[in-house]
Amino acid sequence: MEQDRPGRPARQPRKAIPAGPAPTEAKLREAALAHLARFAATEAGLRRVLQRKVDRWARRAEAEGADTGVAAAAKAMAAQVARQMVAAGVVDDAAFAEARARRLVRAGRSRRAIAAHLAGKGVARDTAAAVLPEDAGAELDAALAQCRRRRIGPFAAEPMPRELRLKALAALARAGFGREVAEAALDTAPEEAADRLLRLRQG
Repeated sequence: MEQDRPGRPARQPRKAIPAGPAPTEAKLREAALAHLARFAATEAGLRRVLQRKVDRWARRAEAEGADTGVAAAAKAMAAQVARQMVAAGVVDDAAFAEARARRLVRAGRSRRAIAAHLAGKGVARDTAAAVLPEDAGAELDAALAQCRRRRIGPFAAEPMPRELRLKALAALARAGFGREVAEAALDTAPEEAADRLLRLRQG
């Protein structure tokens, strides 16, 4: 067992956070607005945040021996608050999906990776499909952004031998890019690649 060093006070055990009263609709709405002031969210994402808040309260209340029977009702209330945020226009899944997809393309994420990301955030499939880049040019731009991150293809310090090219193709495939797009990205001239990414950043 590790001993405290001489001259240092012994570590005090961390105090448990008291459960406090069960979450009310007003408290959940307050928590929702505080979260949305800091983060963009979908309805499903906000609902998960609020329901986790209820779960944390329930665990603390249970540890104190308190009645946690209201937890299920509080979770239903959390879902209702998330719906209210949508009705008020504070949460907009379509706007979230559009902004996030645009950001992820600039970050070098493939169409497939963006679709998976949006699904994980609770965006409905048809909503996600409406914002995913359709043209091959957008996918090539994203692949070039990925190349820049990895310093491969047009952003490599020197021409890549066959072995390194195959590794680069494998890296782009793992990122969700098809073989044709990956090949095109690796074969793009450095000047053209830089120009395309500049236009991408400028929107």
